[in-house]
Amino acid sequence: MMSELQPITKRTVTPFRNDIVGSFLRPAALKEAREKYVNGEITAEQLRAIEDVEIIKLVAKQKQVGLKAVTDGEFRRSWWHLDFMWGFSGVDKIKLESGYVFKGVTTRAETARLFDKITFTKAHPFLEHFSFLKEAAGVDTIARQAIPAPAQMLFELIRVGDNLQSTLAIYSSINELVEDIGQAYREAILAFYEAGCRSIQLDDTTWGILLDPNTRARMEENGANIKELLARSVKVNELATRDLPEDLVITTHVCRGNFMSTYLASGGYESIADAYFSQPNYDAFYLEFDTDRSGSLEVLKELKQGDVVLGLVSSKTGELEDKAAIIARIHEAAQYVDLDRLCLSPQCGFASTEEGNILTEEDQWKKLTLIREIAEEVWG
Repeated sequence: MMSELQPITKRTVTPFRNDIVGSFLRPAALKEAREKYVNGEITAEQLRAIEDVEIIKLVAKQKQVGLKAVTDGEFRRSWWHLDFMWGFSGVDKIKLESGYVFKGVTTRAETARLFDKITFTKAHPFLEHFSFLKEAAGVDTIARQAIPAPAQMLFELIRVGDNLQSTLAIYSSINELVEDIGQAYREAILAFYEAGCRSIQLDDTTWGILLDPNTRARMEENGANIKELLARSVKVNELATRDLPEDLVITTHVCRGNFMSTYLASGGYESIADAYFSQPNYDAFYLEFDTDRSGSLEVLKELKQGDVVLGLVSSKTGELEDKAAIIARIHEAAQYVDLDRLCLSPQCGFASTEEGNILTEEDQWKKLTLIREIAEEVWG
C-alpha cells in the first residue's frame, strides 16, 4: 500500500486538486431561450447571443469558486455526447421511438446514425464553441474541452437495431469503422489544439455500462462479445490519442449514467480494470466513487499510469456531503495511489443533458465550494 506521507507538488496543468467534470445546470434564461428557438420564436443567432452571455457569467462564477480550469458548462448542447457526434461529416441526427432507459426514467429519443463514412472537417461547430470559451476564460485560467470518447461513438453506432444495420451498410467491417472513428477524432483533437486547447477530456460511459454484471449478461444474451467490445474500446481510444503534442493533457471520465439524477448501471471497476487502466495515452482518470454502487477504492491499485480525480461528491443530489467523510475517503484512496496523484471532483457533471439533475444552481456552487475547501485542507 502507498504511504500517505508523499511530497505534494503544486499543479500547473489539469487536473487540478479541486476540479469539475464539465456540465452545469442550465440557467432559466437559457432554458427559456432554447424553448423559444425550438418553437421558432427566435433565430439561431438570437439563441447564440443568449448562450454567449450565460457562458461568460458561468466562467466568471467558476473562477469565483476557485476553479483553475473552466468549461462552457455544455450550455450550447442538448446532450453531453450526441451534439458532438452530429458535428462529424457522415453522421445524421435521428429520432427514435424510445430513448435510453435509466433507473425509473427514459430520456428523449434521439441518436446519431451514419449515412456515409465518418470524417472530420473544421466546420465542426465545437471548434467555434471552444474559441469563445478560451476568450472568456482569459489568460489566467485554462479552458478545458470535454467531448464524448471515441469508444462512446463506436458504442452508439453499433447499438443493436437500426444503428448497427446502417453502420454495416456503409462499413464492410467494424474494424474499418474503428479506424475511421479513431482518425476523425485524432483530427478533431489536433484542431482543438490548433485553436489553443491544452486540456481535453474524453467522456466514456461505455465502461460504466460494461462493468454492470446485469447489463453484460443481457448483452451477451443478445450475442455481444464483451471481451471484443472492451478490446475495440481500447483500440479506438488509442488510435484517437496517439502521437499528440506533449503539452496537450488528455484525460478521461467514466460514469454509470447521469440523467435527471438517475443512473443507468451499477458495479465496481474490477471487471473492466485490466482494459480500462491499460489505456496508455491518458494523463488522468476521472472516476465515480460517490456511492456503494461504485465499488471499492482498492481497484485503484490496478492503475498503471496517470492521476486519478476522485468523484466523491455527488452531482445528483443537493445534499451537501460531510467534509470529514470525504477527507477520510481521499486518504483511503491514498493507500493505493500516491496522494500527490489524487484530485477531487463531483462524480459527474450537474447536467449531462439540458434537463439537468434535480438540485439547484445554489446547490451546485455549494458543492464546488466544499470541494475547494477540502482540497485546500488535504493538499494545501
